[in-house]
Amino acid sequence: MTTYRLVFDDRALKEFRKLDQAVQNQARRKLAERLNNPRVQPDRLSGLKDCYKIKLRNAGVRLIYRVNDDRIEVVVISVGKRDSGKRDIYGTIVGRLKP
Repeated sequence: MTTYRLVFDDRALKEFRKLDQAVQNQARRKLAERLNNPRVQPDRLSGLKDCYKIKLRNAGVRLIYRVNDDRIEVVVISVGKRDSGKRDIYGTIVGRLKP
């Protein structure tokens, strides 16, 4: 089994560092699991190729990542909450995925 390498988009890393330490630790555990099996079908995002989510329910935080099989990487694109308005995590990733 191939283990993927974890990479953070610079903006996602800033967002991650703003999280409470306990939430960061929970996210690290979930990300470590995904490095062995990044393509969890129930967490696939429709309309966004190779993109998946991790929901940290207690904290209300989501991590959005893209799987890059060519480079064997899991790239965290965005970290945040689901809101209505400009700060919605799903709204931010659309802009970050554009070339």
